[in-house]
Amino acid sequence: MQDSLAVVLAGGKGSRLEPLTRDRAKPAVPFGGAYRIVDFALSNCINSGIRKILCLTQYKAMSLDRHINLGWRNLFCRELGEFIDVVPPQQRIDEHWYRGTADAVYQNIYTIEKERAEYLVILAGDHIYKMNYGDMVKWHKEAGADMTVGALRVKTDEAAFQFGVMEVDRNFRLQGFEEKPAKPKEIPGEPDFCLASMGIYVVTARFLFEQLCLDATRANSSHDFGRDIVPSIIDTHRVYAFPFRDENRKADAYWRDVGTLDAYYEANLDLVQVDPQLNIYDERWPLRTYHPNYPPPKFVFAEEGSNGRRGQALDSIVCQGSIVSGGRVNRSIVGANARINSYARVEESILFDSVDIGRHAKIRRAIIDKGVHIPPGIEIGYDPDLDRARGFTISEGGVTVIAKADGVEHFLEGEQLAAAQRNGG
Repeated sequence: MQDSLAVVLAGGKGSRLEPLTRDRAKPAVPFGGAYRIVDFALSNCINSGIRKILCLTQYKAMSLDRHINLGWRNLFCRELGEFIDVVPPQQRIDEHWYRGTADAVYQNIYTIEKERAEYLVILAGDHIYKMNYGDMVKWHKEAGADMTVGALRVKTDEAAFQFGVMEVDRNFRLQGFEEKPAKPKEIPGEPDFCLASMGIYVVTARFLFEQLCLDATRANSSHDFGRDIVPSIIDTHRVYAFPFRDENRKADAYWRDVGTLDAYYEANLDLVQVDPQLNIYDERWPLRTYHPNYPPPKFVFAEEGSNGRRGQALDSIVCQGSIVSGGRVNRSIVGANARINSYARVEESILFDSVDIGRHAKIRRAIIDKGVHIPPGIEIGYDPDLDRARGFTISEGGVTVIAKADGVEHFLEGEQLAAAQRNGG
């Protein structure tokens, strides 16, 4: 992999993940308590032997930049030609922000060209999966391809309006490509399934530079790999699909675009299963991230009886620095440095770092962003109409989402005070 450079497209807005992306880019959204979404693509790079990485950022990139600086820079040795560099929009070519995935690479063509890599591995920084990119580069070389597209077998009803869909011959050479069609074309002999693009590309560098420069001159182009670049070269160049080889090693291939609140919630809650679909404990394919200097998690009070204080967490993930102090956690993910105070209940929920759950509070089917304090006695996730009236977001699947926003605590404390006054407290 010495002749390969990874270009990670990490500038997505993630508007369907609002309000979690209100203050951060989608790749910087926490996942599984200890990780950020971007950690999966970056871990794949390291495990694949790719030691030259450019992360192209754009929207709300500060937390992503900080995370990569703290957790990833120390894994590379610049003196040996290794690096991971965060590249904000340079506007070296024009004054526009990135208008598409191809335009993001085109606007950084000067930086990319300086590295003199023979092959470029272009990745989305907002998907959850395990993959050895070295296998894809090898496939690309052996096929003598100009461009290779990562391919995932997907049900046609799931792919409609969601994925680019490919047609291939017996050697996996592309014969057709449609971006997010209403009726995806099925795989011959496999009704109800199609071959979907994963948004992963291996491209011979010199060839890509030529195609990006051509695309930049086309006034009617959206400057996107799926919509423009791939369809424009199928008939004239060697474009192949690479069937996804899953390093997760489960019965079904694991690849997730956690682009909606419900998809994000379900992918996280899967991790607390006895045998989750995604194995984050695999020492053979380690997942790396930034680990803050917090002490181990702690569970205090072990009083017996139905009314006793008992700090416990069942079927849950509890990260470092967190204290479950007489509260109970069930089928939930608790981020770092959180507090679950006495008699509180947290069920089927995701708490980000430094969340504080007050005494006797009850949380159910909720996502609570970083640093939010839930006052004592408050119930979240039990009455959707009440949660909407509080200004919280309710997903289509009924998950209550509380943003990292000023005023949340004051609103709930006012509600708590009003309730106490009504009850003569």
